[in-house]
Amino acid sequence: MEARIILQIQIPWNPNHKFSRRPSLYLPRFFIRASSSTSQKPRSYRGPKPSKNLVADFISRNDDLARSLPIYVGGASLLAVLFNRTVSGIAPVADASSSQSRADLLALGLAVTNLLTGLVWLSIRPKSITPVNPEGVECKVVVSGLPTTIVSELLWAWESFKVATCCKSLVIVYNGICLIQIGMVAESTEDKKGVIVNTDKLMQGSVYQGVMKSKAQSYLANLSLYPGRSELPFLPANTQAVILQPLGDKGIAVIGGNTIRGFTSSDQAWISSIGEKLDATLGRYFIDSAAEVSPEKD
Repeated sequence: MEARIILQIQIPWNPNHKFSRRPSLYLPRFFIRASSSTSQKPRSYRGPKPSKNLVADFISRNDDLARSLPIYVGGASLLAVLFNRTVSGIAPVADASSSQSRADLLALGLAVTNLLTGLVWLSIRPKSITPVNPEGVECKVVVSGLPTTIVSELLWAWESFKVATCCKSLVIVYNGICLIQIGMVAESTEDKKGVIVNTDKLMQGSVYQGVMKSKAQSYLANLSLYPGRSELPFLPANTQAVILQPLGDKGIAVIGGNTIRGFTSSDQAWISSIGEKLDATLGRYFIDSAAEVSPEKD
């Protein structure tokens, strides 16, 4: 439905008329007429439409059939070559001097290649990536002596990571002190409690040193494939991915996830931004404050 408003202005004019002092005689008169056209049909969208790849859509919907297709083609080709060899009256023994024999051998090779390709496609399938339940215990350790604003910001960072990403564990070490260890942690075999971060051992490891030297985020998309896994014993044993985010040149944030390649590129950029914010906040606090803090369970 379209609405049209037409503004009509009528100004009376008489050349023989004498103007009086009354303003109403030579003020214009306004008429407003509104009309709506309901008979017109709503316009359809005329912009660019998303293109469709019919082949890709068919393969995605029929994955098993697409993987088995080379086997069917190869088997049918093999039977066709043998049938043609039988009905053509050519001797079953291949003769190198015969052009038909050479063509049959080439066709047999192509058919066998299709069969092998189909078998390979069926045996190699992409591994489905699903989140896992971390094997460990819940932990929440915050150092004492921190202002309420600092603690609130650390907890805000944890809640943000937990809600928006696949993060299940968070450890923040700054100025040689583990400020917070929260989320799922590995379970100790001795007392069945959570494994607390050994700050000195962590800072002496190659993982920490490499991140602080490069001053860039390190993303371990599949933690089980990296030898540095042994330097993070406080994380659950089945932690799938880890982001090591430097906090300036004085700290690091260890973020553990429960999904292989679970942190997207936007997650990594967002975590970097939060790391810069935490570095600015913690840097001002440790510069302005000379108070000593000691670890204490919350």
